[in-house]
Amino acid sequence: MSTAPAFARAREEGRAALVGYLPAGFPDVPGAIEALRTMVDAGCDVIEVGLPYSDPVMDGPTIQAAAQQALDGGFRVADVLRTVEAVAATGTPTLVMTYWNPVERYGVERFARDLSEAGGAGLITPDITPDYGAEWIAAADARDLDKVFLVAPSSTDERITMTTAACRGFVYATAVMGVTGARVASSELGGPLVTRARALQPRGADLPVGVGLGVGNGDQAADVAAYADGVIVGSAFVRTLLDAGTDRQAGLAALRALTEDLATGVRRGSAGGA
Repeated sequence: MSTAPAFARAREEGRAALVGYLPAGFPDVPGAIEALRTMVDAGCDVIEVGLPYSDPVMDGPTIQAAAQQALDGGFRVADVLRTVEAVAATGTPTLVMTYWNPVERYGVERFARDLSEAGGAGLITPDITPDYGAEWIAAADARDLDKVFLVAPSSTDERITMTTAACRGFVYATAVMGVTGARVASSELGGPLVTRARALQPRGADLPVGVGLGVGNGDQAADVAAYADGVIVGSAFVRTLLDAGTDRQAGLAALRALTEDLATGVRRGSAGGA
């Protein structure tokens, strides 16, 4: 189940897609599934399921804390596949976002096979670039899985050209220099990066460009939706559950309210990829 139809539907509605992230196994495996389904029900168009990893060098303290909680609870790679299967069953495209080491240890071809069989849409691979990802590209192509690579404000035109040519599904524009985390205001780097990522794609590709920027509320989502095809939110969702602690119902209620606010924001921004 590729992410392409979800982005196309959002574009037809004249808006950006809302992409929501949570780590598998946080607060535990059933809790993550329930939380992600709540996000889908409240307005997420695409879901990213994080694969907790012991050396999350690109993650900020919020996501690190959630991933560590999952690992302390005995998280295994099979749990991310179980989570993907449960969320994808809602009909919402569901990707895995993961560092490369766990996939390599699991076996690249085996991971691609199991992800496909679970109904997953593909992988977002923040720490591997297309020129070092030949094994994954081949495995993904064999199973029609999305390959989502990252571009950044520091990327040269040559790197953006290479990266967008290798992507399928969408291009992930990370418009924050440094680790992940919610920001007080939107970065001024996002708009120019999206413009470059569109202009440097192969002729006729027309891949959506999603922006991960540290968005934490509907107003910020609207700002990003004014120029991006997708608004990617992670840390704000994770923080909402962390703040709720052991009160699961309060956490789910707060998660629903945040998702609805963000979903309203992407509609208010109404770029629709224009």
